[in-house]
Amino acid sequence: MSNPGQPEIKRGDKGTAVLRAQRALRRTPDLSVDVDGDFGPDTEAGVKRFQKSVGLDDDGIVGKDTWEALPNGGPMPLLKSGSKGDVVRDLQEVLAAGADNGDWPSPGEADGDFGADTEKSVKGFQKWGKVDTDGMVGDKTWAVPLHATNSTLETAVGLDWADD
Repeated sequence: MSNPGQPEIKRGDKGTAVLRAQRALRRTPDLSVDVDGDFGPDTEAGVKRFQKSVGLDDDGIVGKDTWEALPNGGPMPLLKSGSKGDVVRDLQEVLAAGADNGDWPSPGEADGDFGADTEKSVKGFQKWGKVDTDGMVGDKTWAVPLHATNSTLETAVGLDWADD
């Protein structure tokens, strides 16, 4: 199960379980659902669409059966200046590919080290994606849709980096 031990959530709820459900819904992919931790009408509508698509009762409540049917809603890692590793390298490769179109500056060589050039590239990407330009890659930045149909930064980098 990709979302073990999650509580039942419904419209009006807030918090980490809601964030997990919203990330999972975006990975179905339903890019109309914002990852904001607030189970409002848009999240409820997304839950109902998902439930209907997989043959569940479309009541808009994320209970055991819906959690089991959803993909992993775990967070992608928070990346910022000083972060290192393969996930940073994969991020740099995706940012470099988009930079070829001139939408944001290139992060330079994909070396797995989140330095000044990567931060500048992330800020350009965030400005392009209309999210806060803080230079850190968290939920809002991971959720930015790319030009490709039904693709986000996180799906382009690879969901295998999501925490269980």
